Amino acid sequence: MDVNFRTLDLNLLRVFDEVMAERNLTRAARNLSITQPAVSNALRRLRETLGDELVRRSGAGVEPTPRALALWPTVRDALRQLQHTLAPHEFDAAVADDTFVLAMADATAAELVPGLVRIVEEEAPAISLRVVPLTTRDPRPLLENKEVDMAIGYFPLVSANLAARGPSSTAAQPFEAQRLYIGEYVCVMRQGHPLADHPLTLDAFCAARHLLVTFSGRPYGFIDQTLGALGRERRVVATVNQFLTAGRVVANSDLLTVLPRHFVKVAGIEQLVLRELPFQQPLVHVDAVWHRQAQQDHAHEWLREALLRSAAAAFADAKPPRPAEEFSERR
Repeated sequence: MDVNFRTLDLNLLRVFDEVMAERNLTRAARNLSITQPAVSNALRRLRETLGDELVRRSGAGVEPTPRALALWPTVRDALRQLQHTLAPHEFDAAVADDTFVLAMADATAAELVPGLVRIVEEEAPAISLRVVPLTTRDPRPLLENKEVDMAIGYFPLVSANLAARGPSSTAAQPFEAQRLYIGEYVCVMRQGHPLADHPLTLDAFCAARHLLVTFSGRPYGFIDQTLGALGRERRVVATVNQFLTAGRVVANSDLLTVLPRHFVKVAGIEQLVLRELPFQQPLVHVDAVWHRQAQQDHAHEWLREALLRSAAAAFADAKPPRPAEEFSERR
């Protein structure tokens, strides 16, 4: 359907953006300081213009159509660019009332969120933080669809793509990242485990029964990729999707698991023994990733700086990763 842009009321796009963000007409009306009938009327006019239903009722809210989901990122970006161009302002943390949605795993949140909340309480008391579970090793679709403002975790594919990009590929990689910490994987087991009293060999590691932390539920992860390259394999008998759960399961069983070293203390379980892995494993890079469209946003800049301070405090006493030359072929 052809759209006559000259006769399009741009205010309808503001309503559309708010409805898409809230998925609820009442909340969208409240945020826009208009009535719910006015929101419904604006949606009706935009439906007629675009020839699409845009949203359908679903429970207490609304569910967007595929066309609405495709349109929303472009509409939101255009509105933000207009706002920043026509009404530029300096960010004042003391009075700002922004809401930030952060995606991260449970152990990452346990490390970073306490410090981040302290900064918010001291410097930006009206700012709200929403932490949602991280369920993927590639958060770019979440950022592209504006489901989260920032994703924090270990994203090797994203890191590799960002490191490899050049000036000509910038448009193809519309994301930015900052490194919060570099750590290493260690093998974790309970106190009194048969393998806890001496250095761990590759044969013993592969013969043991393992627990794997995986967001997807697949019994195959980074460690299995490394073992495969060595012509070895292990038996994963259980998977969980939380690091804290992994620590508790291992503390009460003969299973081994592999965790980032700095996550082990978060489990809060003293009956755990750490052993160096009997093979060289790539380091764990904990990164914050965001969409480049937020790069110049003053509120987002403040959030990134606050997160860096929280990470510096959280990892101040963490053991640095071992240099590669310290690894040996332990069999």
